[in-house]
Amino acid sequence: MKTKDIRALTTDQMLEKEKQYKEELFNLRFQQATGQLENTARLKKVRKNIARIKTILSENN
Repeated sequence: MKTKDIRALTTDQMLEKEKQYKEELFNLRFQQATGQLENTARLKKVRKNIARIKTILSENN
């Protein structure tokens, strides 16, 4: 998700997206631990998206 797309969201929507990404990250880590994860780059993308959302939330507050 691009930064401009995140900035277009409301605070509640950003918090919801962050929650979704954290759940996805948990599932990806679980898949990696069991050897089922095929796209390891997805881990990095999800972590970066969480960081982007947190950064924008802190800028707004």
